[in-house]
Amino acid sequence: MTSASSALPVVHYRDRKRYLWLLSIFVPALMNAGPLLYLLSHDVVMLWVPVAFNYIVMPLADVLGGEDRSNPPESAIDALEEDSYYRYITYAVVPVLWITYIFAAWFVSRHALPWYGELAVILTTGSAGGYCINVGHELGHKQTTLERWLAKIILAPTGYGHFTIEHNRGHHLDVATPGDSASARMGEGLWQFALREIPGAVERSWRLEKERLARLHQSVWSLHNEILQPLLFTVVFYVAMVAWLGVRMLLFLVLSALWANFQLTCANYVEHYGLLRRQSPDGSYERCQPYHSWNSNHMFSNWALFHLQRHSDHHTYPGRRYQSLRHFEQLPTLPNGYFGMFTLAYFPPLWYRVMDPLLLRAVGGDPTRVNFQPAQRGKLMKRYGLEPADTFPGRSSTQSA
Repeated sequence: MTSASSALPVVHYRDRKRYLWLLSIFVPALMNAGPLLYLLSHDVVMLWVPVAFNYIVMPLADVLGGEDRSNPPESAIDALEEDSYYRYITYAVVPVLWITYIFAAWFVSRHALPWYGELAVILTTGSAGGYCINVGHELGHKQTTLERWLAKIILAPTGYGHFTIEHNRGHHLDVATPGDSASARMGEGLWQFALREIPGAVERSWRLEKERLARLHQSVWSLHNEILQPLLFTVVFYVAMVAWLGVRMLLFLVLSALWANFQLTCANYVEHYGLLRRQSPDGSYERCQPYHSWNSNHMFSNWALFHLQRHSDHHTYPGRRYQSLRHFEQLPTLPNGYFGMFTLAYFPPLWYRVMDPLLLRAVGGDPTRVNFQPAQRGKLMKRYGLEPADTFPGRSSTQSA
């Protein structure tokens, strides 16, 4: 691949990961494996294969495969960004995931499964929904009309069409601040965080869209509302599935969507846990920098998730496409990929034991760079021997115990 930049010399660059990005199609497609293996074997245990793949195989693959810290040269970025091959991969995942949802619903409606078999399919379908949100994240940051509409379409099965507004116009603005419902605080467990993050996302997205439409003198209850647009897709899809497969499908789809949405909650939890942007005396926060996000360069899960785990570069330069995201040295770094970290987060005492020391190391022991859970601040300061910094000019009043 050749790139010519006006500011940089011409270089010849070959992306060694070019064809490995096809895993971002293959891995989500594996969510069909459980029902397919059941059809071949009639063994209910086979329905749990995709769940085991996500939570056992992928974390192990990240451990064994290690990290990829390579970066494309800056002079090759323009050519990488313009190469339509990478874009077509994101397009291809959209029908794959829609087929996965439809196939799973058909499968459950046509087979008498024990409760633990249906649970496996719900978790698998919800995981497919998590991949839907991940693809919607990549597409929703782009400016082309096609990609923005594909983002709405792929978010529809999960009922999480408000994500693009909440994420792009809310989370990216407020990230790593106490007021951000999508940034976890030190001492805040995953289950506590979910109770704050999920309703917070709905409230913030609706408020932001209402404000946008008011500026345009448009009614919030119209098809100009970019929350109602994907929601309409969701309603049409659910009604069609119920009409085709029976009313029992509504519960299956809702439970699968809830698990899908929880996958996003888990991602938000691990991506910014405890990290804080400093606040100026005028109340504004410093510009988001790479060290305000937890990063992971673990190869296998990054290839499966469109480089989502290079989250530090993403938040600093949100318009960059996945193939161009970079590694930086001296970043807050996760010890595993996202699926391994999700499993750890399900058990808050284990999470604190692993992540709190890593957090303090990442901020150099400086409590003014820690986003504390307010009720836990004093206890955590004492536990880790942190010195109060009441005179620090950037300290936010919301960080008081």
